[in-house]
Amino acid sequence: MIGRRLGGWARASWMGAALAVLAFLMPGLSAWGEPEGKAKGPTNRLARETSPYLLLHARNPVDWYPWGPEAFAKAKAEGKPIFLSVGYSSCYWCHVMERESFENAAIARLLNARFVCVKVDREERPDVDQVYMAALQVFGRGGWPMSMFLTPDGRPFFGGTYFPPQDKDGMEGFSGLITRVGDAWRDQRAALEKDAERLTALVRRTLDGATSTPRAKLSREMADAGEAELANQFDPEYGGFGFSLENARRPKFPEPVNLVFLLDRHRREHEQKKNQEPRVKEKVSEDKREHGALAMAATTLDRMARGGIRDQLAGGYHRYATSRYWIVPHFEKMLYDNAQLASAHLMAFELTGDARWRAEAEATFGFVARTMTSPEGGFYSALDAETEGEEGRYYVWTREEVKTLLGDGPNTESFLQVYGLKREPNFEKGRYVLLEPRTRAEQAGSLNIDQETLEKRVAPLRAKLLSAREGRPAPPRDDKVLASWNGLMIAAYADGFRLLKEPRYREAAEKAADFLLAKLRTREGRLLRTYRAGHAKLPAYLEDYAFFVHGLLRLHAATGDPKRLLEAKALTDRMVDDFADPKGGGFFYTADDHESLLARPKDSTDGVLPGSNSVAIRNLVALSKLTGEPRYLDVAEKALTAFSGRLAQAPGSLPLMLLGLEEYLDARPAAAAGLGAEEVAPPIVKGVVTANAAVVDAKKVKAGGEFDVLITLMVKEGWHAYANPTGLEGIPPTRISLEPAPGVSLEEVVYPPGVLKVLEASGKEKVALYEGTIRIKARVKVAPGTKEMPAALEFTIHYQACNDRACLAPARVRVEAALKPEG
Repeated sequence: MIGRRLGGWARASWMGAALAVLAFLMPGLSAWGEPEGKAKGPTNRLARETSPYLLLHARNPVDWYPWGPEAFAKAKAEGKPIFLSVGYSSCYWCHVMERESFENAAIARLLNARFVCVKVDREERPDVDQVYMAALQVFGRGGWPMSMFLTPDGRPFFGGTYFPPQDKDGMEGFSGLITRVGDAWRDQRAALEKDAERLTALVRRTLDGATSTPRAKLSREMADAGEAELANQFDPEYGGFGFSLENARRPKFPEPVNLVFLLDRHRREHEQKKNQEPRVKEKVSEDKREHGALAMAATTLDRMARGGIRDQLAGGYHRYATSRYWIVPHFEKMLYDNAQLASAHLMAFELTGDARWRAEAEATFGFVARTMTSPEGGFYSALDAETEGEEGRYYVWTREEVKTLLGDGPNTESFLQVYGLKREPNFEKGRYVLLEPRTRAEQAGSLNIDQETLEKRVAPLRAKLLSAREGRPAPPRDDKVLASWNGLMIAAYADGFRLLKEPRYREAAEKAADFLLAKLRTREGRLLRTYRAGHAKLPAYLEDYAFFVHGLLRLHAATGDPKRLLEAKALTDRMVDDFADPKGGGFFYTADDHESLLARPKDSTDGVLPGSNSVAIRNLVALSKLTGEPRYLDVAEKALTAFSGRLAQAPGSLPLMLLGLEEYLDARPAAAAGLGAEEVAPPIVKGVVTANAAVVDAKKVKAGGEFDVLITLMVKEGWHAYANPTGLEGIPPTRISLEPAPGVSLEEVVYPPGVLKVLEASGKEKVALYEGTIRIKARVKVAPGTKEMPAALEFTIHYQACNDRACLAPARVRVEAALKPEG
């Protein structure tokens, strides 16, 4: 098996490289093109590409191929495996690996001799990224750069994320790894082919899982359950979703899809209050406080707006924060984040009348207009996180720099106080990320002035500091134009014009829409994915159609221009013809005539980007209302029914689809009442795998002691999780990890044997499974001298759940074991 073939380190490469190296936790930005100081030399095939990320590698000594038939033909002709490297221009660790390994002549010679090397920009080819990321995630959390090893026909058999060039911190270096993989392919190719076949089958089952689970009856209770699920994930103190009291350094993302859903929930609840009794809602966990939808959204927007994740000088938002507190960001700026957050701020302004949210949207529009807009009208994709090889350098300040620029005086003192410069530095080398640690009301009160006066003091100083910052070397910009992300920005600008009546917002939306229609649409009426340097290419994906149509519909709502409705209708009809699944319902991510990959998935999650099926459903409902054509509702209903099992099982993972479900039920009251509904299976019980944990002997919980924690898993009837060990490589085992806690370490986990069965993914070989109730014992050690024990330990159970028809995506469930130290 692959672990034994590549040596004992192989299993660690999946887990260590994907997890311990923190490639998932710390993806950043890599400069596009050819940075100054980069050695000039012969170019490889990537020099003919337009992607800034691919061009970054055009002078590598690695003999890179772009994804395409030429690379696979070479691999098949020479009998070589493929090394697939996937990244993107705003990926920090992609940049690091490029400098460390792909510019390394010795490593390049090894790669060129033993592999066919393929480089992919995941933003240009999200279909390729989606399929092979599913393979990587089989063994744990994925990330970029994605480093995969494939058979000549494209089936994955091994991989990881970032690898250092040589052995480092317990990880084998990339040069050693490619030597081992090359040797294994030469000596044990048949066995690796078998591993690839097994892993490919599992990937297909995983990617098919969202719409192959038993269907549930569509109802508004799904949206209620989704709100309750988000409430249970909500950080009541700092806003945002998904956090750990024991691990505050867990990164936190803005997740605008959650905010838009919650703001819409507030609107609906407010409208129903006068005329209807409130529906009975699913309760949140007993250990969480009750939070209304508006309170969750407003708290999150407030904390982000005051945090370092917001650019306090130029406006706009960075990609994510490195901790619960929103203080230090990962500094790249993505178009899709800023488009969605501008829409959320406008929605908050419309619902509350709070001028602060209007100002936030306007600040983001100002940033996009200055920095992310092409002369032709399209919107660029991203800004780099690093300048001159140093992350965040463009954005951070020392206190002395600020005082020198602003001079002495009470206004400068006010600025230092407002933006956290009187506190201890919050960034490396004694520097600061600007943020507002206290509200403006609190700051104004402490200075004995009103908020308006305070703003008049600090506004010109912000402008002065921004002007000085603009004299620094600027972060590189990824200037490709993506149809989907542009659709999100068009929608935001359109809503800006609708609500604020600012003509320049309409002009920006109109110009971008016309640009896309002129440059990224074929004569046959199909969209293209990407445009750069006068060249548009690549067939569009479902998200390109769905997001652009969304933008056109918002533009029609803002202007009343019938042309925009006709354009939206034509593109939607094209989308239905090319992407819809006429049998199973919903939409595939790729068109019917798209290049055939290992699997043809349906986008099934609302994440940092909205799910393309979610947006498509909302578009269909809106088009039916605007045109009076019920056929659009019929297609929407089939799509919602296809995802109904997922909506019942994990509604919090699809907040925008829940919003689309409510809009669909608004449009079809009979469906909302359950009249004439198609007979489907009963609702799925939430949570295929649930768990609890308890300390076995509380008396042993003390400094220098060891104690056991019993973790009990309950797997829903009809489903299974893979045991540990599974008995087969290429199949992901269930595993337990302990979230970091001071003085406490996880010494050993004793996994019980599983039930042996033959599954499709395992061929004719038996694989060990967990079914029903499983008890796992974890041995925990407390370091001598530990003075303060945490109130509880948090364990994470990593698992993949499957039934006889489908596999769900790899997932995690967290449980806490309360500690009761002796005495």
